[in-house]
Amino acid sequence: MVTGTKAPAAGAEQRLQQLGIVLPPPPTPFGAYVEATNSGNLVFFSGMLPVVGHEPRYFGRVGGALTVDEGRKAAETATLSGLAAVRDYLGSLDRVAKVVKLGVYIATEGDFRDHPKVADGASELLLQVFGVDKLSGRVVLGVASLPLGMPIEIELVLEVVD
Repeated sequence: MVTGTKAPAAGAEQRLQQLGIVLPPPPTPFGAYVEATNSGNLVFFSGMLPVVGHEPRYFGRVGGALTVDEGRKAAETATLSGLAAVRDYLGSLDRVAKVVKLGVYIATEGDFRDHPKVADGASELLLQVFGVDKLSGRVVLGVASLPLGMPIEIELVLEVVD
C-alpha cells in the first residue's frame, strides 16, 4: 500500500537525477501504431513492454520462467520505457499533472497469485518519480500471453499541463 500525502519537493526531472535514474531511449513501435496520442489534456500511451529502445529484456510468464522478483524488474523496465516515451512525447516529465490510470498486465501461469507484488515494480517507480499526490489507482490483470512473449505490459494515461 502506498502511504504519504506529499509529492516530492522537486519536479519529476529533478527527482530522476536525485534518484540516479537514467531513462532508456524511447521505445519504438513493434507494429502499425503510435506510441502516444492526446485528447484535450489527457495523453494515452500505447502498451509499454520491458524493452530498452527496441530490444526486449524479459521473456516468459511470471510464476513459470520468471520469478516474482524478475517480474517486478520487468514491470520496472516497462515503466522506465514508459517514462522515456512520456519525456519524448511531452518534452519533459515535469508536464505531468497526474497519472490518471496505470494498468499492469502480467503474463502468468494459471495458478499465479502474486500479481500485486509484480505490479509494485511499476507503481513504486512512479511513486518515486511523481509522488503520491500524482498517482492514480491501478488495475492489475493476469493474462495468458502478451506481445512477443514478454511478461509485462503497462498502460499509462496521464493528465498534462502546458
